[in-house]
Amino acid sequence: MDGPLNRPNPVGGFVLAAPSSGAGKTTVTLGILRALSRASHSIRSAKSGPDYIDPQFHAAATGHPCVNLDAWAMTPERLKSLASGAGDLIVEGAMGLFDGAPPDGRGSTAELAKALKLPVVLIVDAKAMSQSITALVGGFMAHDKDVKIAGAILNHVGSERHADMLKTALAPLKIPVLGAIPRSSELSRPSRHLGLVQAGEMPDLNAFLNKAADIVAENVDLRALKALAAPSDWPVAQPVKNAPRRIAVARDAAFSFTYPHMLRDWDQSGATILPFSPLADEPVPEADRLFLPGGYPELYAATLASNATFIQSLKYAAQETDIYGECGGYMMLGETLIDAEGTPHKMAGLLGLTTSFKERKLHLGYRSLTQLAQHPLTYNTPNHRTYAAHEFHYASTLSADGTPLFNATNAEGTPLGPMGLIEGRVAGSFAHIIDPIN
Repeated sequence: MDGPLNRPNPVGGFVLAAPSSGAGKTTVTLGILRALSRASHSIRSAKSGPDYIDPQFHAAATGHPCVNLDAWAMTPERLKSLASGAGDLIVEGAMGLFDGAPPDGRGSTAELAKALKLPVVLIVDAKAMSQSITALVGGFMAHDKDVKIAGAILNHVGSERHADMLKTALAPLKIPVLGAIPRSSELSRPSRHLGLVQAGEMPDLNAFLNKAADIVAENVDLRALKALAAPSDWPVAQPVKNAPRRIAVARDAAFSFTYPHMLRDWDQSGATILPFSPLADEPVPEADRLFLPGGYPELYAATLASNATFIQSLKYAAQETDIYGECGGYMMLGETLIDAEGTPHKMAGLLGLTTSFKERKLHLGYRSLTQLAQHPLTYNTPNHRTYAAHEFHYASTLSADGTPLFNATNAEGTPLGPMGLIEGRVAGSFAHIIDPIN
């Protein structure tokens, strides 16, 4: 169903959303991204909300970084700045279109679409419905008149007859049906306790993306879809001031959860980013700041504990370098990490922290952080004390001895008490910082 898709100097975009999680939104998005990219069309991608996994797949599909756009944590001006760039922006939503943080759904995909003035294409899981699709799609179209639902893609369709029934039911709504994608067992992805496995862990990723693109190109009118992209006047991103000159960043399968917008800020400010691999027992590069991001250190705890070159260099760096660890990086800075089998593994011992996966407990949600002790964290903003963040992990804290780094509240403003630790130039917490709060 492909055709001539190019428009002169396209700058704008659209949002791919769904009525709920589990509609196949990410797989359809990946198919669209790969289909357009391999046809040499100028596109970029973004993911709504605090997600580390899907942006990795986006980047694999397009060959370009995927930025997170978070309407809960970022100002409209920040969202527009991050959305700017050459080519159309394809945004993948999170959860259901109107689902956001409690109590009022702030940060939803719909809120992001309104902030960026982008139309929404609704991806509907149609596998268990026929005429009822009219009420579902019609309800979403009527719920908020400031959200423009410009088209629909029907997913998990059982047959051509099923597709015809769905299109007939939707005809009175006068919404363009851009495609009907059949059910396919070839488009499933493996998962683990924090969601899908990472893009780098799928050896057949390229074949998966090409298969998704083949199915999408055959069943979705890509020309009509791309023509929906609304023009924009987003401002050019402004560099962050006063960034450190050299920033060492752990980057491997154990420490992979770094927001692309943070790396983009550092790069645009002129900082040199020095990636290294703790899993490969590489020493910490000489730098002005060290960032240990989140990831899955619990899966590699035995290896990390035995990597003496990395751990000794980390301890040495702590004497002269500001170090910040988030979630998995925070656990790495602690005394002990106990894995799911109950085996303890000695970590760097720079913070008085012991964590365990023996009895998992979900910690999930947005966090507002007020910094209690001076540390530059991931931004060189000494006068800044408040941050928007997100927490998502199953680790239990058995002990946290030392000076607290933050006071934390949840999305509803309920106090959660102290969070994180700081010892000298070393600090960390389970929260992933998204952006400073103005």
